[in-house]
Amino acid sequence: MPKPNEKLAESLAELQDLQRNGRRVFRSRELSRTHRERLLRSGFLREVIKGWLMSSGPHARDGDSTPWYASFWEFCAGYCQDRFKNAWHLSPEQSVLLHAQNTVIPTQVVVYSRKGTNHTMKLLFGTSLYDLKQPEMPPAVDVSVTEGLRLFSPAAALVKVPESFFTRKPIETQVVLAGIREASDVLRLLLNGGHSAKAGQIAGAFRRIGRPQMADEIVRAMKSAGYDVRETDPFAPEQTFGVLPAVTAPIVGRIRAIWESMREAIVETFPKAPGRPRNRKEYLRFVGDMYKSDAYHSLSIEGYSVTPALIERVQRGDWDPDHHDDDRESRDALAARGYWQAFQSVKETVGEVIAGGNPGVLARSAHREWHRQLFQPCVAAGLIEAGALAGYRNSAVYLRTSRYVPPRWETVRDAMPALFDLLEDEREPSVRAVLGHWLFGYIHPYPDGNGRVARFLMNAMLASGGYPWTVIRVEDRDGYLAALDRASIDMKIEPFAKFIATRVRRSMKRAAAKARA
Repeated sequence: MPKPNEKLAESLAELQDLQRNGRRVFRSRELSRTHRERLLRSGFLREVIKGWLMSSGPHARDGDSTPWYASFWEFCAGYCQDRFKNAWHLSPEQSVLLHAQNTVIPTQVVVYSRKGTNHTMKLLFGTSLYDLKQPEMPPAVDVSVTEGLRLFSPAAALVKVPESFFTRKPIETQVVLAGIREASDVLRLLLNGGHSAKAGQIAGAFRRIGRPQMADEIVRAMKSAGYDVRETDPFAPEQTFGVLPAVTAPIVGRIRAIWESMREAIVETFPKAPGRPRNRKEYLRFVGDMYKSDAYHSLSIEGYSVTPALIERVQRGDWDPDHHDDDRESRDALAARGYWQAFQSVKETVGEVIAGGNPGVLARSAHREWHRQLFQPCVAAGLIEAGALAGYRNSAVYLRTSRYVPPRWETVRDAMPALFDLLEDEREPSVRAVLGHWLFGYIHPYPDGNGRVARFLMNAMLASGGYPWTVIRVEDRDGYLAALDRASIDMKIEPFAKFIATRVRRSMKRAAAKARA
């Protein structure tokens, strides 16, 4: 008779077969009752609604929303396709958000369908799906399918959203506007629908983002068809993010618009930059003195159980994985050694920054080495594959308990050069530090280590203004992560800017006291 572990292994093999090609969501009927109940009991599956299951894992804690947020859009696509066939699509508002690479999981997703019942279906972790009855479906040319989700095309979505959406979501709207190649893409919809008021709004929006030819073409074409078009700017006066180049990759346009929209709030929050230090040796000595504190707090924030004694042992060079099993096998010891190696590399970059180098240029080339040094000890010990040192991720990542989901891995190759372009061109050190840190985590380019590298990047950018090395303490972890979430989900950078500015002021006082001693 098979043992319990053998039975579970048999059920896991069935689940593995379903999970091929990255699937996380399944109909209950795809598994036999025996396998289904066994996998649910052991925590490898979780029920979403009756008849629908998602992958989970025994390691998931109670209240851990990560498996659900990782499965959310796949569930929406699969459920809607199963129920409505091809007669459904997401709302124009959600379509704009997704086209603009806004990856936050919504609390409610609105689905249009002829078979809709105007019913709210409650889902996990406070999310829901509302199926809105819509007698007429748009023609196929106005629908695009992305990862199984049926969306309004970018042009159709812009025509369909209410004017207030432009003001409520200016970044997303401007990013989608920048991706429209030809005026004819929207003119067909405006002319056929007789949307004279919306034509005036879209023309004004194009003029605002620096594409006056598109605006003129829309107005002329509508007037030639006999429509009275009055051009209006649908954005609030302060909602200007500079000119977005036409047909920019959405993630690039998004990052540029975010940067421009947030920089002034950071400048107003931060203390004045001291300027690059005259005594470079003293500045770097202070950086070196901060290593123990920085390593302890940064690693603790990431969940490593690293003691000050371990950090001191690594600093002294007493860490010896070749002759001590504890050092070779300890995840925490390996992380501490990697942090020491990476810190030395960051310190070298800081030295080049305070010597007058462009911090964005230096960080562009150095950040990869920082990341490699963090994980080199784990690779050397054989705990992770050497491919971990290759560079940017090739798969999706999810942040524990957060509704914010980092961009698809395919967009990282466009996003990271855009971030470093902005760091190179930015004149304010405080903006480089705050937005450099947050956007690095927002993009989440690596499978692991993003938080540590983001804090390294912040301190390299702080050095460009002469601000001292600043430690984010583990006691402040909840406030720190909450401020990051506000920026990523609500596009509110002020809480994070204030959080960092407060820690920088403390560090400035500490550095001044040390200089007087």
